[in-house]
Amino acid sequence: MSAANEIIRIGKLLQSTGMVAATDGNISVRSDAESFYITASGVRKDSLTSKDIVKLDMQCRPATEGKKASTEAKIHAALYKARPEIGAVVHAHPVHATAFTASPFSLDIAVFPEVILSIGRIPVCKYATPSTASLPESLEPYIEYANVFLLQNHGAVSIGKTLDVAYNRMEKLEHYAKIMSILVPMGGYIPIRKKKLKELYAIAEEVYGISLHKKNRFI
Repeated sequence: MSAANEIIRIGKLLQSTGMVAATDGNISVRSDAESFYITASGVRKDSLTSKDIVKLDMQCRPATEGKKASTEAKIHAALYKARPEIGAVVHAHPVHATAFTASPFSLDIAVFPEVILSIGRIPVCKYATPSTASLPESLEPYIEYANVFLLQNHGAVSIGKTLDVAYNRMEKLEHYAKIMSILVPMGGYIPIRKKKLKELYAIAEEVYGISLHKKNRFI
């Protein structure tokens, strides 16, 4: 499947699952070491066509003629340049996860094993004005290890080796945020104890071959 077709498919998923509204969000796929494909600005993600997919170099300059790329392409370029293993990036505004970005409550808590192993730590990046250079800069403290970034008062960014992995992390983040939005009004949550976390990481590595970056572990 071509990069354009992958982006179009995931765009429909993002819109149908409520991860974005109207023309919000952007999706990209790495082309090679020097370029990537990204959604055009101002297009609904469930209405994308191949003409709405723009190719940029890592300085966010157009590599081909066509529509104007998303104004938040700088986030994508920063991630691709910092981590060569990243193959795709999704930026969305999932309702519950985004609510946490503007609240005093954190999602960066060891509560559910599947979230810990598929996402890892969930940092909140300091508020930065969208479309400015300050936005990708806000990711820098966590860019070495995080798989998901919460943008304060804004939304979320997820990455993956493939677009499916990046999308699944965004969906997992939102599912987790929904559960936490129930737990918080109930009075709190029960975190996984450190001893059990060590056990979880050991089993994940030995049995499933999952080895999180050390900075992405809660212990």
